[in-house]
Amino acid sequence: MPFLPWLLLAVCMALASGCAVNPATGRDDFVLMDEASEQELGIRYNQDVQRRYPRYPDAQLQAYVQRVGERVARHSHRPDLTFIFTVIDSPDLNAFALPGGYIYVHRGLLAYLGSEAELAAVLAHEIGHVTARHGARQRSQSQAWDAIGQVAALGTGVGAVADATQLLGGALVRGYGREMELQADELGLQYLARSGYDPQAMARVVEVLQAQGAFLRSGRADPDRKDGGYHGLFDSHPAHEVRLRQLMGREAGSGVWNRDAYFQALDGLVVGESAAQGVLRGRRFYHRSLGVALDIPPGWRVVDESMAVTAYSADGAVFLVLRSEPLEPGLSPIALLGTRVGGRRLLEARALEEAALPGATAWLTGPPARRVAVAIGESYAYLFVAGAMKEEALRNADAQVLACIRSLRGMTKQDSSFAEPARIRTLRVGNGQHLTDFISAGTATVSTYEQENRIRLLNNLYPIGDVQPGDWLKVVR
Repeated sequence: MPFLPWLLLAVCMALASGCAVNPATGRDDFVLMDEASEQELGIRYNQDVQRRYPRYPDAQLQAYVQRVGERVARHSHRPDLTFIFTVIDSPDLNAFALPGGYIYVHRGLLAYLGSEAELAAVLAHEIGHVTARHGARQRSQSQAWDAIGQVAALGTGVGAVADATQLLGGALVRGYGREMELQADELGLQYLARSGYDPQAMARVVEVLQAQGAFLRSGRADPDRKDGGYHGLFDSHPAHEVRLRQLMGREAGSGVWNRDAYFQALDGLVVGESAAQGVLRGRRFYHRSLGVALDIPPGWRVVDESMAVTAYSADGAVFLVLRSEPLEPGLSPIALLGTRVGGRRLLEARALEEAALPGATAWLTGPPARRVAVAIGESYAYLFVAGAMKEEALRNADAQVLACIRSLRGMTKQDSSFAEPARIRTLRVGNGQHLTDFISAGTATVSTYEQENRIRLLNNLYPIGDVQPGDWLKVVR
């Protein structure tokens, strides 16, 4: 037999020995790591997540979510595993799990749930991913196809073989997505029922996510809205939903919803962007950490990252990055700009005209070309870089870019009130009250899109539902 088939056979036999019994299903799974290695992998991934996503600064809410998660995890197939549940400071409607028991839920998703049982349903689904070792399986499958691709490339001397094999392996791994999600649904339903929650809470979460999808498809959503969708819980594929509802039908009996506890824990939750991330009011962007405000061009969106704030044009073709650094005394704005461009030549360098703060701007030689600028505050220098894949797009947007740079100014005392993020307030509906009473009273003031749509979505009343006396209600203030 030629060398390459023998070598591939040896690799495949070695990989086949990596089967392990799945603790949740009892079946043999292809996993190339033991549980200790899985936990080490989770620790590394967890460190990456912590660098990318800040922890939501509410100790009471964090403790509440941890208690709910532990209640469910005790009834899972891996009750001895230490699960850590964390609320991250993100407006996205999402949650995810890492190998080893690290589970994250975005505060944006918490805002749209309506009971502790619904929170438990989300956490139970993520616990199902952990107990079934889905993360370890995906990692093992990726490693396996990488190994086979490298051997094939070694035996043939053609690097394209390795690339093609990696693509094939990636397609197979992605193909497990729906199977894994459905398995997590099934396991989550078991854990939810065993821990004393009503299994129908999963159906309620389905309704919440479907309402979000219907609203986004309606054309009435604000184009700047950044609430990302769930990674795969309750997959929207029709066959998946039918299967999920069949599984719910098998979990007979009823359980608790604990709406009172959930609404009390939710009171004061930030919705939309947080103060640390910057708050967009109309077109004015307030960033408390940087201590500045500036006007964002119409139609542009803002993303605040750990090291910088980035604005993107409506078509995504142009970006403008802002970051700050301590001010170096004795340097003029143009001189400071020259020290920050790595010796590259500045073209058309000039002082910023009609700007709120003194500064300078120039074109940076390409390719690709860049608009660069610096504005000088009391203690900090604010550095801008604008760019695009195509220089023509950047030139066309240059007037908007310069207007945004010129608008940068230090925050005033009045600005501080605008920089406060919107928060959920929870209340009980009184006799004779209707949803329109709370909207017209101004208790759901939101600048980004219609008050009525926001309050309906927050309370799972979209598109035409109404409240009843005694109901809990979320409003935004």
